[in-house]
Amino acid sequence: MAELTDAELRKELVALGYRPGPITATTRKVYLKKLGCLRAEVAAARRRGRGAPHSPARSPARPQQASPSRQRSGFNLSSTGAARDINLLPVDCDKRTDDFCQAKQKDVVMNVLHELYNYLSVQAGNFECGNPENLKSKCIWVSEAKDHVVNITGSSPQKFEAALHWILNSNKDLGIWLKGKDLSEQVTKVEEVFCLESAHPQMGLGCRFRRAVVTAIMNLFLFFCCLITLWGILLFLKYRWRKMEEEEQAMYEMVKKIIAVVQDHYKEWERNLERYPYVGIFHVRDSLIPPQSRKKMKRVWERAVDFLASNESRIQTESHRVAGEDMLVWRWTQPSYVSDSEH
Repeated sequence: MAELTDAELRKELVALGYRPGPITATTRKVYLKKLGCLRAEVAAARRRGRGAPHSPARSPARPQQASPSRQRSGFNLSSTGAARDINLLPVDCDKRTDDFCQAKQKDVVMNVLHELYNYLSVQAGNFECGNPENLKSKCIWVSEAKDHVVNITGSSPQKFEAALHWILNSNKDLGIWLKGKDLSEQVTKVEEVFCLESAHPQMGLGCRFRRAVVTAIMNLFLFFCCLITLWGILLFLKYRWRKMEEEEQAMYEMVKKIIAVVQDHYKEWERNLERYPYVGIFHVRDSLIPPQSRKKMKRVWERAVDFLASNESRIQTESHRVAGEDMLVWRWTQPSYVSDSEH
């Protein structure tokens, strides 16, 4: 009998008039022992039936004087028959539509749903807690889930399909997701269901504690990462502000130097020491900034030139042809005596 599957064991027990409960690893030995007892009773009954014609003649016993063994035998048989009739009641309700049977059918479906929910939640919890059963996914194949639920509850596969219909037609969140082969598409029919997944994995205390610790560590790590990032951004902004202030100060210093060069050139022109009253912009740059610093001072020079064009009225920007080439020049427009009086 040990080689019997759970389904075959259940089938033989029902055939012998005994309706078992859930067949699990812990209850299987009990039901195998029960099956052996039932088989022995049936075999003994058959032997008694075959040996009756050859037994010696006895005087008919009075009804009140029936032997105790026969009385007990009659009681056991009648009890077995009554139990068989009672066990067949839920099956008979499959063909009836009265309120009592409808309520019984609903109870059966609810029992299937409850067991399905527990099974999927345990499997999902195991998958997330180290996956000791080496599951490929939290989504359990529908055939595997059906075999488990039918074996545990003793219900028929039709009741399992009725439970799936219940999930599809219910507007409530039952904690069970029905998925098809394409996991991104929504399932609308029971025939499209490929696997089932729990929305609420059931995890042990140790697993929940480990996950909580890992989550706390990750959140703490993210917090420090954000803190370091913000601190880095603040340091960068402070550096940029300091560089902008230094650049602003350098620009004003360059403006002062340019004004001084253009003004001195104009004074020398008035004393006939210069040929032209204007001076080339690039000539001024070359006289103020050495070649090795021109790349570094490029932005400061450009800002100073723009500042003079927008804010300095004493210097006028012109275009002249000098030595056969067109170039931009600066001309000092204020007379020298006015400049001297200002000083």
